[in-house]
Amino acid sequence: MPELNEVLAGLTQAVIEGEADQARSLAEQGAAAGFDALTLIEKGLRPGMDVIGDRFGSGDCFLPELVMAAEAMKSALGVLDPLLRASQQQKTVAGKVVLATVLGDIHEIGKTLVGTMLTAAGFEVTDLGVNVPTEQIVQAVGDTKADIVGLSALLTTTMQQQRRVIEALDAQGLRASCKVIIGGAPTNADWARQIEADGYGENAAEAVRVARALMGKQEVL
Repeated sequence: MPELNEVLAGLTQAVIEGEADQARSLAEQGAAAGFDALTLIEKGLRPGMDVIGDRFGSGDCFLPELVMAAEAMKSALGVLDPLLRASQQQKTVAGKVVLATVLGDIHEIGKTLVGTMLTAAGFEVTDLGVNVPTEQIVQAVGDTKADIVGLSALLTTTMQQQRRVIEALDAQGLRASCKVIIGGAPTNADWARQIEADGYGENAAEAVRVARALMGKQEVL
């Protein structure tokens, strides 16, 4: 029978090293031993993502390591999330986020990585996918009562859609309760200010930092 602390340390290390099979195996071992699924997530998986996010932000690791860590996290969550739902336990929710790649743009990898890291950081994420019409984004923000909407645009031709979403949120009276973070290769902090977004994430780790800051009512632009 494994010790809880051993499983927690192993999960953290598996995420840091991007070992998806090991993360899933340890999650299964922890579940079989009767360990609390919420504890395995909060004290095993999440610290690993925090470490890798900090390393990425400081330049001590690179995108492939970040992607591998996210995959390891997802692999373990595939075991643990159903157990949480079955026991009706609730993870601490840092905030509700709606993510979308805007209309006309089909790039997905960066947005998906942001979603995984936000989930790891305790956010409840609704990922609408790619090529999402403005009306669908606005509807999802209203339906989920989102605190944050993240808008990805990887093409210079689709950047203007980020502005249109913000204008639509304004028109529906949702901007008072929902912050907007933008990202994508052609975007930057100046563009975020120009379209009156609340934050800009250069990469997934930065997007998490900005989301946390916005939920803490801090100015980020």
